[in-house]
Amino acid sequence: MGSLDGVRDWETFKSFVFGGVAGPLGRPVSLASFLLDDFTWPSEPYSFKRTNLLIHLLTGLMLCWATLNLLRLYGISEDKAIWIALLNMGLWLLHPYMVSTTLYVVQRMAQLAALFMFAGLAAYLHGRRLLASKPLLSYLWMSGALGLGTLLAAFSKENGVLLPLLVLIVEFCLPTALRFNKPDWRWRALFLWFPTGAIAYKVYKEINFSADLWPTRAFNQVERLWSETRILWEYLYHLYVPRIEGRGLFQDGFLISTGWLEPITTIFAALGLLALLLIAFSVRHRWPFITLAILFFFGAHVLESSVFGLELYFEHRNYVAAAFLFLPIAAASTWLIRKISPPLVATIYIALLGMLAVLTWQRATLWSDNDRLQTYWAVTSPESPRAQNFLAVQLFKNGQPDQGMAFLQEAMIRLPNSSLLTMQWLLQRVLYGVANEQDFQLAKQRIAHQRFDAQAVLGMRMIVEELITTGKPIQYRQWSRELLHAMEGNRQYQAVPLFRRLKPYLEGLLWLADGQVEKALPLMVLAMDRYADTDTALSIVAHFGNAGYPAEALQLLDKAQSIYEKQPVRKLKRSSEVYDLEFPRLRALLLEDLRKLSSHRNETGLPEKTAEP
Repeated sequence: MGSLDGVRDWETFKSFVFGGVAGPLGRPVSLASFLLDDFTWPSEPYSFKRTNLLIHLLTGLMLCWATLNLLRLYGISEDKAIWIALLNMGLWLLHPYMVSTTLYVVQRMAQLAALFMFAGLAAYLHGRRLLASKPLLSYLWMSGALGLGTLLAAFSKENGVLLPLLVLIVEFCLPTALRFNKPDWRWRALFLWFPTGAIAYKVYKEINFSADLWPTRAFNQVERLWSETRILWEYLYHLYVPRIEGRGLFQDGFLISTGWLEPITTIFAALGLLALLLIAFSVRHRWPFITLAILFFFGAHVLESSVFGLELYFEHRNYVAAAFLFLPIAAASTWLIRKISPPLVATIYIALLGMLAVLTWQRATLWSDNDRLQTYWAVTSPESPRAQNFLAVQLFKNGQPDQGMAFLQEAMIRLPNSSLLTMQWLLQRVLYGVANEQDFQLAKQRIAHQRFDAQAVLGMRMIVEELITTGKPIQYRQWSRELLHAMEGNRQYQAVPLFRRLKPYLEGLLWLADGQVEKALPLMVLAMDRYADTDTALSIVAHFGNAGYPAEALQLLDKAQSIYEKQPVRKLKRSSEVYDLEFPRLRALLLEDLRKLSSHRNETGLPEKTAEP
């Protein structure tokens, strides 16, 4: 919103809603939903969080409807079905694990995917109940539920494509009588088997056990799979044994499994998951709700906790996965009523819901104070470079630079592979004007062997921006160029398009600040080629124009024009009409600047200074 200067018209609406980069499908439904709260940014966060809370409540209602229709299919009496569905909804809705998904605004994407998946499941089960008596109406309900539900869920967040798989899991857990009364096989092939097969094929195609598959991650695919066995157990533990706050956003300190026995809990976690699956299949006829809880949990994690190169651990991945985890607990209420007095059963469940409500209230209170929340995460995550970086920055913000430097130095020793901490340490020394050549040399030596970190690249950009806008010593710029070359020599940095694009751009800015336009120009041309983005190209043109080099800026403007003509319209950040006006306007300004510069040089007798194209 902010980069577009607000969503003001149809063109900016299209750019914002259909220009998403958070996932391969762009997530336009989620992006459009943010316009319910405001059309620009910065804005007031409150309205965004309020909308997320309303979506959470609505998602709970959809889960209640889905559970109720499921229980009706099982032939459970209406009174019992209503109370079990309400209990399942309440246990899910009030669980403190759901606070982060609700109050972390961007996770509206996960919320909306869950909303449409639960709604699609509820509508499917409604149609499924009509199959024997009203088959045509039944197929209309089931087809619409799967088609529309999957589409809206997937365009909210990609794991929405799992809806057909989750429906198959529900079908697998239905009573035997219903499994004999299935929808026509051709319908099942089209709406259930084919989409699920496509997902399985996509997962299969992603399998790649190369040692360094993901340069931007501290783990490879095998290590991710090993680690996820432990993570899934941690999810389950905290879903059944709730706490006020969890790991938060500082997940980079999670201990990665590098083998079946490293750590030793990896093998036990893997065997435990296998045992869970065996239990699920063995109790399918006697306790189908336990089977449903287990298989639905695994099914919802198929994409985000498997072979894809995502970060290892996030609570919001359980927003859908936990849908039926509490159903066996809720259903047990009818069994308990037969064993003990109904008032005691009611007291037990009211106490359980009350405990979850209190924990959720306490967690929401912590989330209401951003600094306190992040400090809590950082203090409880000593192995997270991001967490230690946050604590150090807080010390600098509080006017304690000596303590901040000491903290960073200690953290760098404790976490020697973190390029983020190295770059933050150098950045702060540059900002305070105390950096020397030895500091840059030390950073070069460390960065050359440390793992890639996108925030370290951001730190390098901040250093360069500081050096071209303030009166720091000129040697800093030369040392920064050497540091950029050291980063380029690191194989992991070479493999990341983000750095390959940014490196010539930053080096070009440094040369431009030194007045070495003949060295800056080819680097900026290379940066424009690598970015292949019109707005980036125009910003480079502006750098040269503002630095007093209109002739070179005009050369770059021609290059920017060719990039604009090749860039797909859907990837443009603004409308074509805006660019069609912007290029002539910039050209006229630069020609006027060139005329004034030539006139000034003629009057003063100064020679022309232009670089070779």
